[in-house]
Amino acid sequence: MNGQHLARTWEILPGGGYSTAWAGLTDRSLTARGRAVGLEPEPYWVTYALETGDAYVTSALRVTVETETGAGRRTLDLRHDAGRWSVDGEHRPDLDGALDCDLGLCPLTNTMPVLRHGLHRSPAGAAHAFLMAWVSVPGLEVTASRQTYTPLGPAGRSARIRYESGDFQSDVEFDGDGLVLDYPGLARALPQGPAAG
Repeated sequence: MNGQHLARTWEILPGGGYSTAWAGLTDRSLTARGRAVGLEPEPYWVTYALETGDAYVTSALRVTVETETGAGRRTLDLRHDAGRWSVDGEHRPDLDGALDCDLGLCPLTNTMPVLRHGLHRSPAGAAHAFLMAWVSVPGLEVTASRQTYTPLGPAGRSARIRYESGDFQSDVEFDGDGLVLDYPGLARALPQGPAAG
């Protein structure tokens, strides 16, 4: 299956840092590895590897966080197989029914539901409701998160999608590959070309 290799870097506004992802993208799946640094609530470094199966459904997310103080080094092994989620080997029934992970302060993980439903190519339309396995950064706590994505239609070469979760709402701009360009208050993509390979 033909695919493309992409690299993106985002300025992460709340954490005072940056997140970079190297992604392999096909018309049915996504694999990625990434690194991030932030200053809030304390200086931290994140390394992650993401794998999806067919239709961009998460199969595995492995994350390592290192901090200068507090807990020091934390790891997470999040797995999804045939509708069943596990966190570090322990079944998490509260996550069952979710298709995607959502790594906090990581704009790449907004891509999977957008690609699966073609929301970055849709005219303004109906809301899509999702259950996500949300991972906090830098704490790596995993919780079930209900989120809504509503396509608002094209905006030049990009598209806007309204993201809602609880009382939070933001109109996020996505590029033609389904990657975040501008997530007001959270992240802004820096100019980046295709990765080698």
